[in-house]
Amino acid sequence: MGWYALLVGAVGVERLAELRLSVRHARWAVANGGVEFGRGHYPLMVALHIGLLGGCLAEVALLDRPFIPALGWPALAVVLAAQGLRWWCIASLGPQWNTRVIVVPGMPLVARGPYRWRRLPHPNYLAVVVEGLALPLVHTAWLTATLFTLLNTPLLAVRIRCEDVALGRRAPRKPAGAVAATAG
Repeated sequence: MGWYALLVGAVGVERLAELRLSVRHARWAVANGGVEFGRGHYPLMVALHIGLLGGCLAEVALLDRPFIPALGWPALAVVLAAQGLRWWCIASLGPQWNTRVIVVPGMPLVARGPYRWRRLPHPNYLAVVVEGLALPLVHTAWLTATLFTLLNTPLLAVRIRCEDVALGRRAPRKPAGAVAATAG
């Protein structure tokens, strides 16, 4: 488990580096007129991602999960690929990337890097989904992988909808009980 704890710790350090960069980019966005969307779901996302890292370590330690090479090595390769995709997304978005949904009005949508493929409008979230499955499975923490996926799916649906609305790719949802105005 020692090397696995180092791996999970390294992912945690990577997340801290992301947050540091995100704060810098968020300051840039706000200084350039950026508007934040979806503040309500952000703390849940942070908690879920912290829970993923903690769950990986706790499940392996408390339930004595073994390392199974036929599963662990491919899962590790997938984790590394997800990290590569994540940083490709971050580099492609440049200062427009942050962990919040802050949009600078008038800025064009990024169409380089993985964002050039319009059929995959959220490649960073693909990295999150893949990593949320693969990181626990490196050391057969299948309960953590399952729980993270079950909790992340609806949260990510909210996040993607929020981001699509913020970027003008989707109309905002009408409040429950709202009636469309009709002329006549």
